[in-house]
Amino acid sequence: MRSVIDILDLSVDEIGELIAVANDIIANPAAYSEKCRGKKLATLFFEPSTRTRLSFEAAMYELGGNVLGFSEAQSSSAAKGESVADTAKTVSCYADIIAMRHPKEGAPLVAARNATVPVINAGDGGHFHPTQTLADLLTIQREKHSFENLTVGFCGDLKFGRTVHSLINALSRYPGLKVVLISPEELKLPSYVKSEILKPAGIEYIQTTSLEEVIADLDILYMTRVQRERFFNEEDYLRLKDSYILTPDKLKTAKSDLSIMHPLPRVNEISVEIDKDPRACYFKQVLNGKYIRMALILKLLKEAGTIE
Repeated sequence: MRSVIDILDLSVDEIGELIAVANDIIANPAAYSEKCRGKKLATLFFEPSTRTRLSFEAAMYELGGNVLGFSEAQSSSAAKGESVADTAKTVSCYADIIAMRHPKEGAPLVAARNATVPVINAGDGGHFHPTQTLADLLTIQREKHSFENLTVGFCGDLKFGRTVHSLINALSRYPGLKVVLISPEELKLPSYVKSEILKPAGIEYIQTTSLEEVIADLDILYMTRVQRERFFNEEDYLRLKDSYILTPDKLKTAKSDLSIMHPLPRVNEISVEIDKDPRACYFKQVLNGKYIRMALILKLLKEAGTIE
């Protein structure tokens, strides 16, 4: 049974096909409104979420399907000690496809190995978040029309940011990528991402603590929040949480066609004044997330033989 746990579970060609379907959904939404009639998506969210959970639900409803599930672990039998494997086996009896978010890395993979329906990883700890990456890729395609020869700056929490790790993984397969890593020393990109992804692909990258020094070179600026929930020490979080705040003043030297992205939620790392700037793409990412999840649900249900 085909599941998507990591963005690398999808080939470059498959990502291109998903983006093409998503763009067709944007252009012709009525043509897709009955594609999943009578089918059910289970949203198993063991960790809080607004955009991802509602995006999956909106995606399934707009395909004509139905949704069941829970939005916190305490609402499920996990509170009674049920294993992820047993939850996956059980929910497979009720639903045609599962979207799972879990605080523990690897939990959706365990679910996929035990479910009898497709499982989509909706985020597992600091590990992977493939559908956010697909939303990011659709946004980049719609803004830049290509994934090649881009200089992409990742700013903020690069240590725990699963969206950063996944997007670097995805973009590493396209030629001409340059990566600029902007973070405090304590939140630098993990060495394994550099040694296992950037270096083998021959990708040029630099590390810096200064956003101002590099912003003029960027085609895309991918901002992230410092994630309180990933810290063991509150003092460390409070010391680092305001490391980077993007303001109109800092954009003075940026390119006129810079794309400013953020997986959201935003705390204060992007000034609300920037929301009016035509370069701001983060709410476009939110909408694109719904369309690309529609495309992914369709792909997995077709491959499972559940829909035509």
